[in-house]
Amino acid sequence: MKRFFDIVASLLLLCALCLPLIILVVLQLVKLGRPIFFRQTRTGQNGHAFDILKFRTMRNGAGNDAERLTTWGQFLRSTSLDELPELWNVLTGDMSLVGPRPLPTIYLERYSAEQARRHEVRPGITGWAQINGRNGLTWQRQFELDLWYVENRSFLLDLKILCLTISTVLRRENISEEGQATRSEFLGDEH
Repeated sequence: MKRFFDIVASLLLLCALCLPLIILVVLQLVKLGRPIFFRQTRTGQNGHAFDILKFRTMRNGAGNDAERLTTWGQFLRSTSLDELPELWNVLTGDMSLVGPRPLPTIYLERYSAEQARRHEVRPGITGWAQINGRNGLTWQRQFELDLWYVENRSFLLDLKILCLTISTVLRRENISEEGQATRSEFLGDEH
């Protein structure tokens, strides 16, 4: 049922958001040029690697995230508009609307066995950790919330998370980790 819901909802959202997405693509070209999208290999269900698709928010070239993050990119992140292309990842089956956020594949070797259980389900555009602190959480707390979701997932919980995501996005809180332009790298539990 969850996969069926993901397909129908992502198709409906992509159709409904077609005009706003076209406008965002044009604005991306004007503000940042090419490439329009940011692609990064992330870890999905059962450790399957896939390329996540997001609107690019940083300038190309050298420098840290804070130096490369543009004003336009900050707007996209604060409104979560940069995440809209992930609906394609949902439609293709790499992601779900709800699940633990997909993290870079480089983190795979850094997880404890318990933390790696987050990959028992498809990663999501939003999740239990996102409505309970987003990037304001410590890595340890995020993984605790991810595992709670894995152990308690249900269709009703997914609907609750989707509804609460709207208010989380509108509040624009915890978009970045305190003192970071985005979020610090997960280095494993020993760091």
